[in-house]
Amino acid sequence: MMNSSAQNPSNLDSALAHLADVVDQRRDAFKAGQADPKTSYTALLFSKGDDGILKKIGEEATEAVMAAKDARNANLAPEQQKLLVGEMADLWFHCLIALSQFGLRPEDVVSELERRLGTSGIEEKAARKAASKE
Repeated sequence: MMNSSAQNPSNLDSALAHLADVVDQRRDAFKAGQADPKTSYTALLFSKGDDGILKKIGEEATEAVMAAKDARNANLAPEQQKLLVGEMADLWFHCLIALSQFGLRPEDVVSELERRLGTSGIEEKAARKAASKE
C-alpha cells in the first residue's frame, strides 16, 4: 500500500474541491474564449463536448482496469501499483471534467456516498432498480 488509510479525509475533500475549482475555472475560460484547446488539455476536453468527454472516461476506465490486472499479476509489485495509481488519477481527473461539464461537483458524489453509508449495497441497488421501474 502506497499511503496510510489514516490520512485525514478532509484533506481528500479539500483536494478534490480544489481540483474541481481549477477544472471549473478552465471550463469557464474555455467558454469565454480565453483558453485555447491547442495549448490547454482541459480546454481541449471541453471543446469535444459531452460525447468526447464521456468517451475519454471509457478509455481511462479501461486503462485503469488493465493496470489493476497487471498489478495483480505482478503480485502487487510497487512499480505496478504506481502505474495503477497513475491510471486511477487519470480516470478521476476525467470524471472531474465530466462533473464540471454537467454542472456537478465532487461534493455531490461524496454526499451521495455518505447517504448510502450504512445501507446494504445489495438493498440499495434493489431500491434503485425498483424506483426505476415506477
